[in-house]
Amino acid sequence: MNSTETTTNDVPLIRLEHIDKAYRLGSELQVPVLKDINLEIRSGEYVALTGASGSGKSTLMNILGCLDRPTGGKYFLDGTEVGSASNDVRALVRNRKIGFVFQSFNLLPRTTALDNVIMPLQYTNESLSAKEAKKRGEEMLCRVGLA
Repeated sequence: MNSTETTTNDVPLIRLEHIDKAYRLGSELQVPVLKDINLEIRSGEYVALTGASGSGKSTLMNILGCLDRPTGGKYFLDGTEVGSASNDVRALVRNRKIGFVFQSFNLLPRTTALDNVIMPLQYTNESLSAKEAKKRGEEMLCRVGLA
């Protein structure tokens, strides 16, 4: 392989280039939260995000999880720029490529654990029968010790 060839392993799973995030307060005031963040995370790496309260950890996680957009810079996920993607594209990325473990529960309160697990399958393009979706949901609950 010469120096111009790349492999999938050469592409970081996550790459942030000069990410900024500011929130609007009123009509004129911008409150900067993230400034010029650069980061690369490769597949298989373990990363811990630490910092004082108010330092931007949750804001960064919301950007990484495609829940929010940066106000500046570029966010690449698996080689594809997703930071400026539409809401629909980011929703698809969340459904297909990102898993979340939230600090607080984000479950539908009047729905069973199984139904909460199955629900994201309804948003994919896969045509799963209700029986197959239930089987997959039960397998996932079993994998995390909740069956």
